Amino acid sequence: MRQIIKVQNLIQVYPDGTRAVDGISFDVKEGEFFGFLGPNGAGKSTTIKVLTTLLRKSSGNAQVAGYDLDQSPKEIRKVIGVLSQETIVDVDLTGRENLRLQGRLEQMHGSTLENRVRELLTMVQLEEFADKPAGRYSGGMKKRLDLASALIHKPKLLFLDEPTTGLDPQSRATIWDYLDQLNRDEGITIFLTTQYLEEADRLCRELAIIDHGKIIAKGSPSELKQAIGHDSITLSFKNPKDPALRSETKRVLQGVPGVADVTDSDGGIVVHATNANEIIADIVTALDRNNMRPTSLNMSSPTLDDVFLHHTGRRIRPEELGRKTTEAFLM
Repeated sequence: MRQIIKVQNLIQVYPDGTRAVDGISFDVKEGEFFGFLGPNGAGKSTTIKVLTTLLRKSSGNAQVAGYDLDQSPKEIRKVIGVLSQETIVDVDLTGRENLRLQGRLEQMHGSTLENRVRELLTMVQLEEFADKPAGRYSGGMKKRLDLASALIHKPKLLFLDEPTTGLDPQSRATIWDYLDQLNRDEGITIFLTTQYLEEADRLCRELAIIDHGKIIAKGSPSELKQAIGHDSITLSFKNPKDPALRSETKRVLQGVPGVADVTDSDGGIVVHATNANEIIADIVTALDRNNMRPTSLNMSSPTLDDVFLHHTGRRIRPEELGRKTTEAFLM
């Protein structure tokens, strides 16, 4: 399978000196659903702006769909579709008129355009609302219309920059279904940036995790989680930022048989173990013996958030973990 995106040592430095992208290299295969996972400010949006020719790179090499980024930006724009974080629709036009306008901008006309408009309205389930002003659409409907607009010219490669930000869970799940169908049934290569762990885990077959402009891990979601190889137990305390408490707690936990590793996290301390459920009692006993009383204990199997934690010492978005956990509150 040939590579549709090739990036080598890409660097992007803004005029104020901010090094938003710091020498990243990666490839995306044709037909792949590829994800860039990372927190806000990691460099995801900057990377996608460079690859979609919206921002001129500082240095490095990149090819998109076989075209050099510097030499053939017009050719690249003809074969890609882009869906940004902000929904871009003309609220005074109907859904059908929005698609017709986008089609004409892509040099489409006549029955070819009309057939494509009908096809896309059906795909995103907007036939019933096609002739109503887009200003009356809900947020989820606008995002579906925006997606249809990005697909009007049948792009080979679709760039999605955090496409479900701000959507309610039901609308987000609907967009996920459309994207999965596009990749699976139509073979469109999809490049997705996201900070939602569940989104990356569900949709992406290959991932690059990025932080502070650098790629810190690459592989499939399952490979990245298996590389951690351990369950995790997160312990929270009343004074989580007390350095003396953290240091002593880590020393005590490292002495518990079965503990593979102990790391800091934003909310407390994380213990990694092969069979975490078998040593929870030992952990609580060891802490109690040393007059250490956690306020909560949270156990989970490896997740992409644990992968990020393993490489950076912090979590991506604690409120968006999207994991199944066993939690106990200890008072």
